Amino acid sequence: MLKILTKIKGVKLMYRLLKVFVFFSISMLITGTSVAQDAQFSQFYANPLYLNPAFAGSVECGRINLNYRNQWPSLSNAFVTYNISYDQNIPGINSGIGFLVVSDQQGDNALNRTYASGFYSYKLKVSTPLLINFGIKATYYQEKLDWQKFVFNDQIDPTTGNITGPSQETPPAKNQITAVDFSAGAIVSYTDKFFFGVAVDHLTEPNISFYDTDSKLPMKITVHGGATINVTQGTVGYANANDWVLQPNFLFLQQEKFHQLNLGIYASKYPFVLGGWFRHNFQNPDAVIVLAGFIYNNLKFGYSYDATVSNIGGKAGGAHEISFSWNFCVYKQEKRRHIRAIKSPSF
Repeated sequence: MLKILTKIKGVKLMYRLLKVFVFFSISMLITGTSVAQDAQFSQFYANPLYLNPAFAGSVECGRINLNYRNQWPSLSNAFVTYNISYDQNIPGINSGIGFLVVSDQQGDNALNRTYASGFYSYKLKVSTPLLINFGIKATYYQEKLDWQKFVFNDQIDPTTGNITGPSQETPPAKNQITAVDFSAGAIVSYTDKFFFGVAVDHLTEPNISFYDTDSKLPMKITVHGGATINVTQGTVGYANANDWVLQPNFLFLQQEKFHQLNLGIYASKYPFVLGGWFRHNFQNPDAVIVLAGFIYNNLKFGYSYDATVSNIGGKAGGAHEISFSWNFCVYKQEKRRHIRAIKSPSF
């Protein structure tokens, strides 16, 4: 991969370089000078199967989740991700099943990653308060490349910054690749007071290079957890829907040399939820995240915005994220549940 010209002057040209930043980044991923990373959601608990396979079937009823994320929209729609998931518990065998379909569009559709996953989880009741969920995931990946949408430095006029003529970069021999991958996870919950989870994605580290090189999708390790504090009752754990509840939580992930830590808290009083996090990528602060959510019976809707504080700056447009969830039945609080649900945050 050729390097971007470093000694270029003019505000106009700098703006153009910012607009094509994502194309250079994706090009580096494809040629193997860097490694690919998974899309990340700010509302990670609103996308439970994506976060941890052990969440499959962790609620009383079947549920469907829809998620949308648009990161850095000012940079030619740098990263746009959609997904749909469904999971269902099977009380008779202490198990849960689910599926997830994700479409991750990068660089204004220059690179598209689509994958479908199937889930199975098992619930182990260690004691009355202690429950452990184990989960596994099998995934089929497909990636497609639109070479004509990439911009390289030999196409940029060093004087004007205009993009002129075709690039001399050699296109790959293939523009589509497929792979199979596996993941696993576990969640420990202590009644409705505390929970802690670990997930390991890409156990097989599949090769996702378009060239005849080895470009693995690195293993990703995610650690997450939190607690529920009933402010109204002055206790730890839920009481009833009319109480004020605080839910501090954290998420840490590592993928190759990339590390990320999310620290935040939810404040809720039925039917409203507010949330805030700070996301730090260790090398530099990344974003401040705010969320507003609404829950009514079996319906859940959330919107969050990432205010970018990293070096890429506010001109990138931050990130917008929307989540929608539908549970297929509603249990009254006094009604006995068929299974014990994991009381993780809603968003």
